[in-house]
Amino acid sequence: MLGAVLVAPLMPIAMLFSLLASGEEVLKRLLSTKEERERARAADLDIKRRDEAIIELGLDKTFDGDWHGAAAQFLLRWYSHSSHHQRFVVLAQGRILLAAPPKRVSIRREDRMLVVAEIPAGEAVLEDPLPAHESNKLRIRFTDGSWLVLTTEEMRSDLHKYLMRHPRADEDRSIEA
Repeated sequence: MLGAVLVAPLMPIAMLFSLLASGEEVLKRLLSTKEERERARAADLDIKRRDEAIIELGLDKTFDGDWHGAAAQFLLRWYSHSSHHQRFVVLAQGRILLAAPPKRVSIRREDRMLVVAEIPAGEAVLEDPLPAHESNKLRIRFTDGSWLVLTTEEMRSDLHKYLMRHPRADEDRSIEA
């Protein structure tokens, strides 16, 4: 009850700020040039196509859904090493390394990272499933056809850029970094 009493007066202010933000967007669109409107429409269309591709490829899911596949079994082992929700992915000569802090930490987590899993290049490959779109999705595809989705913190991460610079020559290419 106390929370409702304290928050209730702030709700109209929050709604006003939301309305002002929406009004600002409308005003920007109205005052923009024809070229700016066309660029905005093209950007909106690209975002819509990217979101449709994410759903079509199943990238809105964590893995392919087969609990007996290599991806699901790897995912279970990987999460048993650390309860922290953020992980680091590192490409090394002939393998993919995944690191995580040993337990939940809020500060200096990068300093406390430990390698918790290693995937040899013969077992899986890291790929950008949406090379035509700017996205924050990557996929680890295992040799049995199962896959695991990685979501990066930024839209075009260093891993995306690396994969764009080093396209695969064939499906069994080892990863080099």
